[in-house]
Amino acid sequence: MKYTNATKVLPQKLIMEIQKYVQGETLYIPKSKTEYMDWGSLSGGRRLLEQRNAAIRNAFQNSSSIEQLAKEFFLSTETIKKIVYSHKNT
Repeated sequence: MKYTNATKVLPQKLIMEIQKYVQGETLYIPKSKTEYMDWGSLSGGRRLLEQRNAAIRNAFQNSSSIEQLAKEFFLSTETIKKIVYSHKNT
């Protein structure tokens, strides 16, 4: 989280209005909902997980066992079950 001094970005009139409610404290102002991005969308992490999960589903459909997939992908058998039994078609 980035810290910015209010006097550098807000008009004095607005600062005086805010001071009626908060003085000398750090105030968090969240981003608007339109500014949020899904987890992993910038780093590519989401895409990599989707590709991994698709590979797991494909291997399961081609007769790999849950236990084999857990060892191959270094995941728990419960996690493999969640992936292969989910209804996503990615």
